[in-house]
Amino acid sequence: MTGAPGVFAAPDSWPDLLAAVGDECLAVLGEGAGRDWSRPARSVGWSCRATLDHLALGLTGYAGLLVARPADRYITLFASLDPEAPVADCLDGLGIAVALLRSTVRDTPPDVRAWHPWGHSDATGFAAMGVTELLLHTYDITRALGLAWTPPDGPSAAVLGRLFPDAPSGGGHRPADVLLWCTGRAALAGLGRRTQWQWDGTVR
Repeated sequence: MTGAPGVFAAPDSWPDLLAAVGDECLAVLGEGAGRDWSRPARSVGWSCRATLDHLALGLTGYAGLLVARPADRYITLFASLDPEAPVADCLDGLGIAVALLRSTVRDTPPDVRAWHPWGHSDATGFAAMGVTELLLHTYDITRALGLAWTPPDGPSAAVLGRLFPDAPSGGGHRPADVLLWCTGRAALAGLGRRTQWQWDGTVR
Protein backbone atom coordinates (compact mmCIF):
# COMPACT_ATOMS: atom_id res chain seq x y z
CA MET A 1 0.00 0.00 0.00
CA THR A 2 1.56 3.24 -1.13
CA GLY A 3 0.60 6.87 -1.38
CA ALA A 4 1.51 10.44 -0.53
CA PRO A 5 -0.16 13.23 1.46
CA GLY A 6 -2.91 14.90 -0.48
CA VAL A 7 -3.59 11.89 -2.71
CA PHE A 8 -7.11 10.45 -2.48
CA ALA A 9 -7.68 6.71 -2.54
CA ALA A 10 -10.10 5.56 -5.24
CA PRO A 11 -13.65 5.24 -3.85
CA ASP A 12 -13.88 1.52 -4.60
CA SER A 13 -10.58 0.81 -2.82
CA TRP A 14 -11.66 1.96 0.64
CA PRO A 15 -13.38 -1.27 1.75
CA ASP A 16 -10.26 -3.30 0.94
CA LEU A 17 -8.00 -0.71 2.54
CA LEU A 18 -10.11 -0.83 5.69
CA ALA A 19 -9.90 -4.63 5.78
CA ALA A 20 -6.13 -4.65 5.24
CA VAL A 21 -5.53 -2.09 7.97
CA GLY A 22 -7.84 -4.00 10.29
CA ASP A 23 -5.88 -7.21 9.69
CA GLU A 24 -2.56 -5.52 10.40
CA CYS A 25 -3.79 -3.80 13.55
CA LEU A 26 -5.42 -6.96 14.88
CA ALA A 27 -2.20 -8.91 14.29
CA VAL A 28 0.01 -6.47 16.19
CA LEU A 29 -2.52 -6.03 19.01
CA GLY A 30 -2.73 -9.80 19.26
CA GLU A 31 1.02 -9.92 19.92
CA GLY A 32 0.39 -7.91 23.07
CA ALA A 33 -2.78 -9.67 24.22
CA GLY A 34 -1.00 -11.14 27.24
CA ARG A 35 0.46 -7.83 28.45
CA ASP A 36 -0.96 -5.38 30.96
CA TRP A 37 -3.91 -3.65 29.28
CA SER A 38 -4.67 -1.61 32.38
CA ARG A 39 -1.77 0.67 31.43
CA PRO A 40 -2.77 4.11 30.13
CA ALA A 41 -2.69 4.30 26.35
CA ARG A 42 -0.52 7.07 24.95
CA SER A 43 -2.16 10.37 23.95
CA VAL A 44 -5.73 9.55 25.01
CA GLY A 45 -5.72 9.17 28.80
CA TRP A 46 -7.68 5.90 28.82
CA SER A 47 -6.40 2.45 29.66
CA CYS A 48 -5.37 0.25 26.74
CA ARG A 49 -8.46 -1.85 27.35
CA ALA A 50 -10.78 1.17 27.37
CA THR A 51 -9.10 2.41 24.17
CA LEU A 52 -9.80 -0.94 22.50
CA ASP A 53 -13.45 -0.65 23.53
CA HIS A 54 -13.61 2.90 22.17
CA LEU A 55 -12.18 1.64 18.89
CA ALA A 56 -14.77 -1.13 18.48
CA LEU A 57 -17.58 1.23 19.48
CA GLY A 58 -16.39 3.89 17.03
CA LEU A 59 -16.18 1.61 14.01
CA THR A 60 -19.60 0.09 14.74
CA GLY A 61 -20.97 3.60 15.20
CA TYR A 62 -19.66 4.71 11.81
CA ALA A 63 -21.43 1.77 10.20
CA GLY A 64 -24.60 2.72 12.07
CA LEU A 65 -24.41 6.33 10.91
CA LEU A 66 -24.20 5.18 7.29
CA VAL A 67 -27.22 2.90 7.81
CA ALA A 68 -29.41 5.39 9.72
CA ARG A 69 -28.14 8.50 7.86
CA PRO A 70 -29.11 11.04 10.52
CA ALA A 71 -28.90 14.71 9.61
CA ASP A 72 -27.98 16.16 13.00
CA ARG A 73 -27.10 13.58 15.67
CA TYR A 74 -25.32 10.40 16.65
CA ILE A 75 -27.17 7.10 16.49
CA THR A 76 -28.43 5.57 19.74
CA LEU A 77 -26.89 2.11 19.23
CA PHE A 78 -23.73 1.47 21.25
CA ALA A 79 -21.62 -1.67 20.83
CA SER A 80 -19.19 -2.22 23.69
CA LEU A 81 -16.83 -5.12 24.34
CA ASP A 82 -17.40 -7.44 27.30
CA PRO A 83 -15.29 -5.93 30.13
CA GLU A 84 -14.83 -9.39 31.67
CA ALA A 85 -13.67 -11.15 28.48
CA PRO A 86 -9.99 -11.88 27.79
CA VAL A 87 -8.29 -9.34 25.54
CA ALA A 88 -7.84 -11.97 22.82
CA ASP A 89 -11.61 -12.45 22.70
CA CYS A 90 -12.16 -8.70 22.62
CA LEU A 91 -9.93 -8.53 19.56
CA ASP A 92 -12.45 -10.82 17.87
CA GLY A 93 -15.02 -8.14 18.66
CA LEU A 94 -12.87 -5.50 17.02
CA GLY A 95 -12.60 -7.73 13.96
CA ILE A 96 -16.39 -7.89 13.81
CA ALA A 97 -16.58 -4.08 13.98
CA VAL A 98 -14.10 -3.78 11.10
CA ALA A 99 -16.13 -6.24 9.01
CA LEU A 100 -19.39 -4.41 9.73
CA LEU A 101 -17.96 -1.07 8.67
CA ARG A 102 -16.30 -2.57 5.59
CA SER A 103 -19.50 -4.19 4.32
CA THR A 104 -21.54 -1.08 5.06
CA VAL A 105 -19.10 1.15 3.17
CA ARG A 106 -19.10 -1.28 0.24
CA ASP A 107 -22.90 -1.37 0.04
CA THR A 108 -23.62 2.35 0.59
CA PRO A 109 -24.43 4.38 -2.58
CA PRO A 110 -21.93 7.19 -3.25
CA ASP A 111 -24.55 9.92 -2.95
CA VAL A 112 -25.46 9.01 0.66
CA ARG A 113 -24.47 11.50 3.36
CA ALA A 114 -24.58 11.11 7.13
CA TRP A 115 -23.93 13.44 10.06
CA HIS A 116 -20.65 13.60 11.92
CA PRO A 117 -19.60 16.46 14.22
CA TRP A 118 -16.44 16.90 12.16
CA GLY A 119 -18.24 17.18 8.83
CA HIS A 120 -21.20 15.49 7.12
CA SER A 121 -19.62 12.69 5.15
CA ASP A 122 -20.05 9.92 2.61
CA ALA A 123 -19.13 6.24 2.75
CA THR A 124 -15.50 6.83 1.79
CA GLY A 125 -15.23 9.49 4.47
CA PHE A 126 -16.49 7.11 7.14
CA ALA A 127 -14.12 4.43 5.85
CA ALA A 128 -11.28 6.92 6.18
CA MET A 129 -12.42 7.72 9.72
CA GLY A 130 -12.36 4.01 10.53
CA VAL A 131 -8.87 3.59 9.09
CA THR A 132 -7.70 6.64 11.05
CA GLU A 133 -9.15 5.29 14.30
CA LEU A 134 -7.45 1.93 13.72
CA LEU A 135 -4.07 3.46 12.93
CA LEU A 136 -4.05 5.96 15.77
CA HIS A 137 -5.41 3.82 18.57
CA THR A 138 -3.30 0.82 17.60
CA TYR A 139 -0.34 3.19 17.81
CA ASP A 140 -1.52 4.46 21.22
CA ILE A 141 -1.93 0.93 22.59
CA THR A 142 1.26 -0.56 21.16
CA ARG A 143 3.32 2.33 22.52
CA ALA A 144 1.90 1.71 25.99
CA LEU A 145 2.45 -2.05 25.77
CA GLY A 146 6.04 -1.71 24.59
CA LEU A 147 5.43 -3.06 21.07
CA ALA A 148 7.38 -1.49 18.21
CA TRP A 149 4.83 -0.41 15.60
CA THR A 150 4.05 2.70 13.61
CA PRO A 151 1.22 3.31 11.13
CA PRO A 152 2.11 2.17 7.58
CA ASP A 153 2.65 4.97 5.10
CA GLY A 154 0.14 3.90 2.44
CA PRO A 155 -3.00 4.04 4.60
CA SER A 156 -1.63 7.12 6.37
CA ALA A 157 -1.34 8.91 3.02
CA ALA A 158 -4.87 7.87 2.06
CA VAL A 159 -6.47 9.29 5.20
CA LEU A 160 -4.37 12.44 5.02
CA GLY A 161 -5.74 13.03 1.54
CA ARG A 162 -9.34 12.40 2.56
CA LEU A 163 -9.61 13.89 6.06
CA PHE A 164 -6.76 16.35 6.60
CA PRO A 165 -6.78 19.03 3.87
CA ASP A 166 -4.42 21.17 5.96
CA ALA A 167 -1.75 18.46 6.29
CA PRO A 168 1.71 19.83 5.53
CA SER A 169 3.20 18.59 2.26
CA GLY A 170 6.77 18.54 1.10
CA GLY A 171 9.75 18.47 3.42
CA GLY A 172 10.37 14.80 2.83
CA HIS A 173 8.18 13.72 5.74
CA ARG A 174 6.79 10.19 5.86
CA PRO A 175 2.98 10.14 5.66
CA ALA A 176 2.86 8.24 8.97
CA ASP A 177 4.81 11.02 10.69
CA VAL A 178 2.53 13.66 9.17
CA LEU A 179 -0.54 11.77 10.41
CA LEU A 180 0.89 11.54 13.93
CA TRP A 181 1.59 15.28 13.82
CA CYS A 182 -1.87 16.13 12.49
CA THR A 183 -3.45 14.22 15.38
CA GLY A 184 -1.31 15.66 18.16
CA ARG A 185 0.78 12.56 18.76
CA ALA A 186 4.22 13.74 17.67
CA ALA A 187 6.17 16.79 16.64
CA LEU A 188 7.31 17.28 13.06
CA ALA A 189 10.53 18.98 12.01
CA GLY A 190 9.86 22.70 12.02
CA LEU A 191 6.39 22.26 13.54
CA GLY A 192 5.58 21.99 17.23
CA ARG A 193 3.32 19.28 18.57
CA ARG A 194 -0.36 20.10 18.20
CA THR A 195 -2.50 20.44 21.33
CA GLN A 196 -5.85 20.58 19.48
CA TRP A 197 -6.90 18.94 16.25
CA GLN A 198 -9.77 17.43 14.31
CA TRP A 199 -10.26 15.98 10.85
CA ASP A 200 -12.61 17.30 8.17
CA GLY A 201 -14.94 14.64 6.82
CA THR A 202 -16.71 17.01 4.45
CA VAL A 203 -17.11 15.62 0.93
CA ARG A 204 -14.77 17.51 -1.42
